[in-house]
Amino acid sequence: MDILKIPRMEKQEYDRLIKENYVGRIAFKGDSHPYVAPFLYVFDGHNLFFLSTKYGKKIQYFNENPNVAVEIERISPDLSSYTFVTLLGRIDEVTDIAEGRRVRQQFVTLIKTRGLSSNVFAALGHSPTEPLESIVNENRSLVWKLDRVEEIVALKNE
Repeated sequence: MDILKIPRMEKQEYDRLIKENYVGRIAFKGDSHPYVAPFLYVFDGHNLFFLSTKYGKKIQYFNENPNVAVEIERISPDLSSYTFVTLLGRIDEVTDIAEGRRVRQQFVTLIKTRGLSSNVFAALGHSPTEPLESIVNENRSLVWKLDRVEEIVALKNE
């Protein structure tokens, strides 16, 4: 019996998947095992950006090796359809102040337009009781950009 292969997605399909979602997983090279963590992201049509708190294992792993795998998926509850994209690349810290501020504003817009709970603020280094604009006005999180993507695996079963 032949093995059935899951069909690949075209670029416009996986770009749409990335654009429609806002949570992905980043896999870092850990000590003895990969370290995977969920991240809120924004996509500007060309680049994926993430906000990271300035503490935790991810910072250690990022500093040791910024090469990562980023995975974004859409799965129906009964698994009758699923799509996912995995991007192998490198995470770079955005150090340009203007670009960092622009990306932080995109996160504020994402939170507003998606109606996300203020509880997500903690994942961005802020208290849920703070005003949303503190994400832009205060530098409590790192801005990361997925760069130098070497491979994209995008599969679908719809």
